[in-house]
Amino acid sequence: MNQTIDQSLQKAIKLHRAGQVQAADRIYTAIIKAQPRHPDANHNMGVLAVGIGKIKEAVPFFKIALEANPSIPQFWQSYIDALIKLHKIDDARAVFKQAKEKGIEGYTFDKLKQQLDGMKPTTSIVSKSQDPPQDKVQPIIELYSKGKLQKALDETSQLLQKFPSSVILYNISGATNQGLEQFDAAIEAYNKALSIKPDYADAYYNMGVALKERGKLQEAIEAYNKALSIKPDYADAYYNMGNTLKKRGKLKEAIEAYKKALAIKPDNADAYYNMGNTLKKRGKLKEAIEAYKRALAIKPDNADAYTYNNMGIALKERGKLKEAIEAYKRALAIKPDYAGAYINMGNALKGFTFKKPSPSLHKIITSLLDKKSYVRPNTIARAVISLLKFEPNMQKHLQPLCFGKVGPYPPQEIIAELSRLPLLLKLMSVCPLPDLELENLFIALRASLLSSISSLKGSPTLLRFQSALALQCFTNEYIYKQSEHEEKALTDLEASIRLNLSNGCQPSAQYILCLASYKALNQYEWCDLLSINDDIEEVLTRQIIEPKQEKNLKANIPVLEEITDKVSSKVREQYEASPYPRWVDLGLRLEPAPIFEVINELKLKLFHPSINNVEFPNILIAGCGTGQHSIETAARLKGSKVLAIDLSLSSLVYARRKTEELGIQNIDYMQADILELGKLDKQFDIVESVGVLHHIDDPVAGWRVLKDCLKPGGLMKIGLYSELARQPVVAIREEIRQSGIGLSDLEMKLFRTMVMHSNKNHHKRILSFHDFYSLSELKDLLFHVQEHRFSIPQIQDCIAKLELKFCGFEADIIIDNFKLTNPAEDDLYNLDKWQAYEESNPRTFTGMYQFWCQKVAIS
Repeated sequence: MNQTIDQSLQKAIKLHRAGQVQAADRIYTAIIKAQPRHPDANHNMGVLAVGIGKIKEAVPFFKIALEANPSIPQFWQSYIDALIKLHKIDDARAVFKQAKEKGIEGYTFDKLKQQLDGMKPTTSIVSKSQDPPQDKVQPIIELYSKGKLQKALDETSQLLQKFPSSVILYNISGATNQGLEQFDAAIEAYNKALSIKPDYADAYYNMGVALKERGKLQEAIEAYNKALSIKPDYADAYYNMGNTLKKRGKLKEAIEAYKKALAIKPDNADAYYNMGNTLKKRGKLKEAIEAYKRALAIKPDNADAYTYNNMGIALKERGKLKEAIEAYKRALAIKPDYAGAYINMGNALKGFTFKKPSPSLHKIITSLLDKKSYVRPNTIARAVISLLKFEPNMQKHLQPLCFGKVGPYPPQEIIAELSRLPLLLKLMSVCPLPDLELENLFIALRASLLSSISSLKGSPTLLRFQSALALQCFTNEYIYKQSEHEEKALTDLEASIRLNLSNGCQPSAQYILCLASYKALNQYEWCDLLSINDDIEEVLTRQIIEPKQEKNLKANIPVLEEITDKVSSKVREQYEASPYPRWVDLGLRLEPAPIFEVINELKLKLFHPSINNVEFPNILIAGCGTGQHSIETAARLKGSKVLAIDLSLSSLVYARRKTEELGIQNIDYMQADILELGKLDKQFDIVESVGVLHHIDDPVAGWRVLKDCLKPGGLMKIGLYSELARQPVVAIREEIRQSGIGLSDLEMKLFRTMVMHSNKNHHKRILSFHDFYSLSELKDLLFHVQEHRFSIPQIQDCIAKLELKFCGFEADIIIDNFKLTNPAEDDLYNLDKWQAYEESNPRTFTGMYQFWCQKVAIS
């Protein structure tokens, strides 16, 4: 029987530690029923009772446990602690004395003695408060309730002159000062209340709130504990203590405080919400989601947008993108201007494919794209296209198309129906669309519009579609194929426009937009003669005004050193001809964050903490391209100063234009070769180089130069191609090499058309690469003059040779998926596990490896 009870006790303790309180309670109860004076079962039942705020009920259990086995120090400690919380100070002192007589001692008992020494005996706590009549206090309370804080404070101060020993007035004084953010005065008022009435739990509680706002977190926790020692069922004190513990980073203790608050007051939605946030921060995503659901269930008719948003974050991190999108949608239904929910919606859409229609999302995603700086449009393009394809107006026109024909429907009818999809037009205008069905449709519509342009009436619907089509073709750099018939018609169209302009007449908007869908308007010598109007303003801005701005900026870009390396010179030539990539909008952080906060968000493992203390980080972006990388970094890190370099002047002026357009002021641009960066004679807190080193003749030599530009303790972000993920690219590059295909636009387009119609597996695979759908990106993908690829073991070897330390990958979706099968916290930093994961999932790093490392030698 004893063996059975011992086994049951161990099981109960295990359940108790796991938080399964009810199950543990049942077993402890069964043990006590069999052995009423079982010391451990009684003690643990007391602990359970304390855990849910039932201190009074816990005392008899602790007493029995002590009587059964007085040699266990923990039994004495629990009993004394419970008596203190019940404010039975005389009894606590008597029990403490008994413990000492039994020889119980140690650090914990020394702390208990200090606590008891600081308390007055129960019998000595006598209220000396002399409070004014209620009819004098009530008007002040009403002023406070209406937010008239200064007037309430003034009247409280006047009344205190007549009633200087009123705890109520001092408490009101504290509350009004607190509302006016005069926290020191508030704390002083609460202390005066407590000097009159030391057992005033509300004053301790309110002082805890004030201390928290003052930033004195440990003192605030102590104040809450004092309030709880007087009033053990003070749910708000547990709740606010949880908030304070969370702010101190004591997440486990914070969760326990929230649980105690909820045991007393189960309908506290805010406690569930904050507990969810804390659980999420601890990586306990399943429990966090359950906490958010409990919060929402408490007030279904008055649901909170922030709860839905944070639940969406936890769902996304668990790989539940569909549920995350639904949560963000609900958040935005409650709070339509919620920037954080829009940004998180964009993050959840990356890599997602819709399996059924969701019309209510169209407006949300259109608004997301309208915000311009909440998401990179190309990262959500596939998700949006999969959603659009459920629309009847889209479905019936995506049947297989013959070149130059649009099926049984007149082009005006198709355009009218497609124009009823604002989300489609918006997406067309901001990024290349990675979809062959849409590409074929647009090719056919473009050709049909060209052939019938003279007979078309420029309706607002037609012009809106033509504008979106012209912007799509400009952004994808006119990658769409065209027939000889179209080339002749284009020559005639351009001649007609030129003639009109030479005669002092403005061409019709549909003529201009039709031509702009085949060739950038800035390529025509007459482009400056065009007058801007609402119908063509966006196209003229993108195709004429912005390229002109870039041309004017070229003289203002400083040059570090003439580029002489042969491979670097070839790479520069490629990007001068094809700045990469052409982009419109991107996703920026709402507010820049301190470096330590960004490091925590990225879950980077540091090997030396010095970088956390850098307030004004100097950052080098080595290979900034057209500016997406440099702008996002500059907007992410608070107090940062960024130097962004690139080989290509054309890319740099594009980056500079976009930087000025967005009002970013902490970036300097310079033309430079990574191999010559030593001539800067400068070290940086952070060095980032993504998608660059693998285009250098000797990537490791370039990497070493970058390491020399990094301060000791600094962080480095590197992006490299994956050998495993780019196998289709490798095969196609070899085909191109063997075929002798050149780098002209026409040759690249013809080869692309062949790939589109091929049944070879590696050709089909390449269609899933976003870079396949714009010309400069296609050139970078398949026709680059220099490319290296790496495996994870090779990266591991390079990091070791360069005496760096691997800190973690940066790739939200990839990391979320990796954690599903590698849940241990340290798995994220184990490159052997990442190697095994990539071997099982060879398409994981189709974009590239993007990872952080640290230079650990501290001088």
